[in-house]
Amino acid sequence: MAITSANQLELLQTAEAVAREKMIDPGLVVEAMEESLARAAKSRYGAEMDIRVSIDRKTGKATFTRVRTVVDEEEIENYQAEMTVEQAKQYLEAPEIGDTFVEEIPPVELGRIAAQSAKQVILQKVREAERDRQYEEFKDKAGTIINGLVKREEYGNVIVDIGRGEAVLRRNEKIGRESYRPNDRIRVFIKDVRRETRGPQIFLSRTAPEFMAELFKMEVPEIYDGIIEIKAVARDPGSRAKIAVISYDNSIDPVGACVGMRGSRVQAVVNELQGEKIDIIPWNEDQPTFLVNALQPAEVTKVVLDDEAGKIEVVVPEEQLSLAIGRRGQNVRLASQLTNLDIDIMTEAEESARRQKEFEARTALFQEALDIDEFFAQLLVSEGFANLEEVAYVEIDELLVIDGVDEGTANELQTRAREYLEAAAKAALDAARALGAEDSLIAFEGLTAQMVEALAKDDVKTLEDFATCADWELAGGWTTVDGQRVKDDGVLEPFGVTLEEAQDMVMTARVVLGWVDPEELVAQSEEEAEEGAEEGASEAEA
Repeated sequence: MAITSANQLELLQTAEAVAREKMIDPGLVVEAMEESLARAAKSRYGAEMDIRVSIDRKTGKATFTRVRTVVDEEEIENYQAEMTVEQAKQYLEAPEIGDTFVEEIPPVELGRIAAQSAKQVILQKVREAERDRQYEEFKDKAGTIINGLVKREEYGNVIVDIGRGEAVLRRNEKIGRESYRPNDRIRVFIKDVRRETRGPQIFLSRTAPEFMAELFKMEVPEIYDGIIEIKAVARDPGSRAKIAVISYDNSIDPVGACVGMRGSRVQAVVNELQGEKIDIIPWNEDQPTFLVNALQPAEVTKVVLDDEAGKIEVVVPEEQLSLAIGRRGQNVRLASQLTNLDIDIMTEAEESARRQKEFEARTALFQEALDIDEFFAQLLVSEGFANLEEVAYVEIDELLVIDGVDEGTANELQTRAREYLEAAAKAALDAARALGAEDSLIAFEGLTAQMVEALAKDDVKTLEDFATCADWELAGGWTTVDGQRVKDDGVLEPFGVTLEEAQDMVMTARVVLGWVDPEELVAQSEEEAEEGAEEGASEAEA
């Protein structure tokens, strides 16, 4: 096939047709044609040559040119595409390094093999352009709902036609055991869009909490308008869900608006989610109050919040325990996801027994350590003293308010408490040294003797060992395994060390050892503070 005036216009017509079919820019198709013709010309004139082809966008005329670049004589590598300054003088008046000499060459005849190669180049370029177009179209749609048509099912995964491409709904993103047949219409949430070598991969979901939030946004105009906001969503897909909402207009009830007239709005969402039961809960800034709402329909007697540990204790009547926990722990699990707190539910009897056990343990401790009778020990516990440190280092006036305690008795109590603590610290220190704890760890500020002993028992014996610890290894934490939260015990957790304190201690140890530059640490903290302030300002503007 020769590029003659008879088929010049066909090039443009073909490019237009392909671009319309694939919905891409015609210019990209023309560029692909130029590259394929250039490759064909190189196979005819020589692969070492720098041959370029330009197709006129109006007439379709293809112009073949050979380009040679002027380079330094010592750097010349390709004599077909490069030339020295001396060689360039016969073509250019005052050649300099970097100049190019372009000369037109005769068009080539495309044989069968060359034509096939050109076709492959064009198809490859078109596929790449199509993939880019598809990615650009869907990357901004992540986080939205889209309607699609089921094409087929592969190993439990559903391939969905979403208009200008295909997407995949994985088996673990389907609700329960729902199944689809070809040509079924399906409403899905675009969870992620990734650019991969085989083309953009669009992942769908029907189990994501965001899917429910978006469905409510479609059904409840007040949410779409921003009058009502969805603060949190927790789901057990296909079974039960909890959604927390708040209204920014005092005249509008957020729960009632989401339920709708005779439940019409919430029922539309329930029908889409295969009958998933939905509890709509009013959101509250006060976490205990919010938790009481989240545990509905169970009634809560008392809530005790531990901010540092991120845990919360809930006391319920005996007859409400099974309702609060829910079938297979579903109710408390969803409430925990909704509030982002670890919830410990107990009955009033269990709480009373636990408090009695704590009371007895503290009484026994004070009896032994302070060498006092049971009545006096119980009196200290009743006044709110929980440990020996409080007795030893509290202001003496706090001891004088106890009936029967004068200044002399208060001083004697504090002296005994301090002596006991010092003896316990010495014993712990001796045990730690016996286990191999080094002075670098013992002298580290923030670690008590008992902490050093616990670390040594866990084979953390030097400051270097301590500096390599993760914060959760020290303070404890939670890991999600197969959808269940599993507790990770921390070495220093029994001493009340929080994650933030553990992070600070580990980072300080790294600074002391010279692993971290303190100036860089300060700069990083300032950057994080600035970013936090900017985010807060943008949220306030919003």
